[in-house]
Amino acid sequence: MSDLTVFLVEDNALIRAQLIPALHDLVSAQVLAAVESENEAVEWLALHKGRWDLAVVDLFLKQGNGIGVVSWTCGRNSNQKVVVLTNYATPEMRTRCLHSGADAVFDKSTELDQFFEFCKRLDATRPP
Repeated sequence: MSDLTVFLVEDNALIRAQLIPALHDLVSAQVLAAVESENEAVEWLALHKGRWDLAVVDLFLKQGNGIGVVSWTCGRNSNQKVVVLTNYATPEMRTRCLHSGADAVFDKSTELDQFFEFCKRLDATRPP
């Protein structure tokens, strides 16, 4: 079985530097690309439709925001999932993210274990 393929939208270099190896080590995921802005994310997604399993999106980006990225993924293949991983996971923001098309929302500070469990479950349910 091939690795879970991940597209990462995160503008914090330190978080990217920690999250990419953690995804590889804990989930056997391959991060295909990491971008810092809404425009970069939309451009990458447009060029790679159907070629990723999971998009991990932060809300606050160098340019634009994660809600715009999540909204843009509507109409994706049913096997492709989008999660928001943020430090701003208020009840209102969780609702807004889910209504915009996110499959799940996780708080970076308190819900990393749940985030990695979501990734493992997604990987386990992918076809060979």
